[in-house]
Amino acid sequence: MVLFESSAKTTDPRYALSAYDAKLSRLVAPGLVTVDSPDMSPRPELAERIEQVDALNWHVTVRADARFSDGKPVTAADVAWTFGTVLAKGSDSLWHKGFSERFSAVEALDERTVRFKLHAPLATFMSDLDMGIIAKHGAGANGKYAGGRVLGAGPYRIETLGAERVVLRANRYWHGGTPGVPRVEIKTVRDAAARLIMLAGGSADVAQNAFRYDLIDDVLARERVREVRHSSNILTYMLLNNEDPVLKDPRVRRALALALDRESIIARKFAGRAVLATSLLPPGHWCYTATPQVPHDPAAAMKLLDEAGYPDPDGPGGRPRLTLVYKTSADQFRVAVARVIASQLTQIGIAVDVRPFEFATFFADIKKGSYQIASMQTSDISEPDLLYTYFHSSRIPSAADPNANNRWRYRNALVDERTAAGRRVLARAERIAIYADVQRQLAADLPVIPLWHEDNVAIVNADVVGFEVLPNARLSGLARARKR
Repeated sequence: MVLFESSAKTTDPRYALSAYDAKLSRLVAPGLVTVDSPDMSPRPELAERIEQVDALNWHVTVRADARFSDGKPVTAADVAWTFGTVLAKGSDSLWHKGFSERFSAVEALDERTVRFKLHAPLATFMSDLDMGIIAKHGAGANGKYAGGRVLGAGPYRIETLGAERVVLRANRYWHGGTPGVPRVEIKTVRDAAARLIMLAGGSADVAQNAFRYDLIDDVLARERVREVRHSSNILTYMLLNNEDPVLKDPRVRRALALALDRESIIARKFAGRAVLATSLLPPGHWCYTATPQVPHDPAAAMKLLDEAGYPDPDGPGGRPRLTLVYKTSADQFRVAVARVIASQLTQIGIAVDVRPFEFATFFADIKKGSYQIASMQTSDISEPDLLYTYFHSSRIPSAADPNANNRWRYRNALVDERTAAGRRVLARAERIAIYADVQRQLAADLPVIPLWHEDNVAIVNADVVGFEVLPNARLSGLARARKR
């Protein structure tokens, strides 16, 4: 049994919204490529061959042994149909906007060959092929699957999909062989303590990133369980509203970063299971550029606040230099971390009002720009184009595009130019140089403060062998695991 802390609502990769939707959909419906690798580089999955014809055309050949879980072959027509439903005018897929900007058409040339036609040269093409492929013949007349139970070509097929319980059965036609565990039950257990009790007591087999890091060592004292972990490509960061009258000053943003003793937070709250961050990209990423760590230096922080016009009004322990509102989700662990950060900011004369919110309310405020500081995590980062998505000025949320990701409302001409160039240049060495410029500029401006990359940690039953934890926290390792 695998434990989730929140329900997965669909296995349809076109509509996977939550991290749990995405994890589940990849077990059922993988893409033409996968980024489930230590350095996050894309490699073929359902694709046998990927060839660039010219600057605007690519041909992808579907592997001959790819089969959906009903035994029918995965064809070029299925691939074209899957992408076509996303590209179609009026599509409500989460991928629609991004893919419509990239692809002008996706066409089946023969039984196994697909042509992808681009609007412009596209460096992200390989990573874009990670979207899951589903069978056209399994969908309804409207192109959708009833109840989100898709027909895919992954290691598992859906037997039961409910709010509290999901059951997967091995796909005997999977091109990767026979999964080591023929049946996987996924149970939603929302209480963190209950998840740990179930693991320690042996009534569950695997849970990943579903518990407080500061409690893990206590659970590992039990002989029944063990830990499997891997460094993560997911970033925890502090959001700073760059349009706020106080935070628009880069000196104030840097002062906040200098005030944070992130190493002590990692030691105390994460039991050492995280690494300091300097960029959105994690140190193991192929495009990562090392930039200087912002040290813990309260004296330098207070000097910057003096320069920015926020002197200490009456000496240590008196009235604050300024007050900031810190919004966070209502998760108890995240609130506890926010309070430690608030305490550290107090040491440089900044009063912090920590306000927890139910996540939907919290996230709605973030998208509207109704916050000063906050903390969140990114999705898994495999493609450095995320730097465009997060920091290009065209990606600031607006009435026309309220879901755009530059929620800190950052503007910088060099970052705009370089991240746009990073989408057009195909050579990896050139992309590395481009994104190095971007990472250095972001380290100077600090539109957000990268905090740390929390390790992906799984607690597994001692009888489970071969389970691998991945940087992107997907659950592909289930297909290779087995239980003694």
